[in-house]
Amino acid sequence: MTISRPATKHVLILDGMWNKSLAAVRSLGLRGMRVTAGEHTVFAAAIFSRYCARRVIYPSPASSPKRFMRWLLRELQTRPYDMVMPTEFATQQLLAANREKIIELTRLPFAEETLSANIHNKAWLLRHAAAAGIPCPATEFFDDISRLHADFEYPVVIKPRESSGSRGIRFVKTKDEFIPAYRAVHARYPNPLVQEYIPNGGAYGVGALFNRSCEPRAAFVYKRLREYPVSGGPSTLRESVRNSEVKDLALHLLKSLGWTGLAHVEFRLDARDNRPKLMEVNPRVWGSMHLPVISGMDFPFLLYRMAMDGDIKPQWFYKTGIRCRWLIPGDALHLLSRLCSLKLPPGFFDRNDGDDIISADDPLPLLGRLSSCLPLLYSPSMWKMLKR
Repeated sequence: MTISRPATKHVLILDGMWNKSLAAVRSLGLRGMRVTAGEHTVFAAAIFSRYCARRVIYPSPASSPKRFMRWLLRELQTRPYDMVMPTEFATQQLLAANREKIIELTRLPFAEETLSANIHNKAWLLRHAAAAGIPCPATEFFDDISRLHADFEYPVVIKPRESSGSRGIRFVKTKDEFIPAYRAVHARYPNPLVQEYIPNGGAYGVGALFNRSCEPRAAFVYKRLREYPVSGGPSTLRESVRNSEVKDLALHLLKSLGWTGLAHVEFRLDARDNRPKLMEVNPRVWGSMHLPVISGMDFPFLLYRMAMDGDIKPQWFYKTGIRCRWLIPGDALHLLSRLCSLKLPPGFFDRNDGDDIISADDPLPLLGRLSSCLPLLYSPSMWKMLKR
């Protein structure tokens, strides 16, 4: 049985720690919706927003999933929400595992749990992508560490099968370094991948929204201009662009997967042949969500409309040349790392069109971001979360 409540224009956004959650709160709040935002700590940027009508603190979905689910079901039973929107992958998967209970109370326009888990596994994804004709880096899969060898053309990259951002990634330049580096990553992330190093000729992200029939309804392409860590991590400055090649590759891949909902596909342009190579697919809301919103591709609102109406007309237009940065702490750390190597990032002090957090119209989330540093004084788990 699914919900039959009338629309209330009330949305519950979870995982309020993250920039993408703040982008969703602002997007929907600016459209006159009542937004409740929550996190397992009060030190969260999204719940400081003026567009957050109600703030909730709940048990951690990561460390206390049963307690969190009891809280969530009570919350959904008590208040009429049109939609619940998790933004972190682990929270999304927990809700997907309890989909039948949730959709009796509200809408959950996110993909099925098993498919999301498969896509999150880089080994599974790369095998599928290669079979679908998507250009990928040459990759070795060591399912049995006893067969480990170091016979590669160097440099190579060692990557965890399941992680996000730059966590666990090691760049190896020589054969002598490889075996110790692989075993060190394997100790924390079992059976990591070994990939050829792709000389960076540019990096692109493609955000997309698919309907329940696995048909694309919106796509947005951006170029990564800066990132932190500088060797490869979340983008700290990015620009909206058009690139039909990477867009078509991303949509073809997601359609071949039978995807529904939001997803984000990353490519690196290979400087050797100028071809885009697949880096990863994020089967969730992605971190740089504020850029498409200010460029005119309002994914949080499109997701809401799809949840309410079942489908939407395709949306392809957005403004190009729009730049958005993540200054605190991302771009500031990028600047610091460059200064340590006596290199100033070009255009660092140029004007941009927006910031993931800083806003004259909505200033308090910056306080929320800065206050999130306070628990670091006593909570090692918060250190791990903020590193992400």
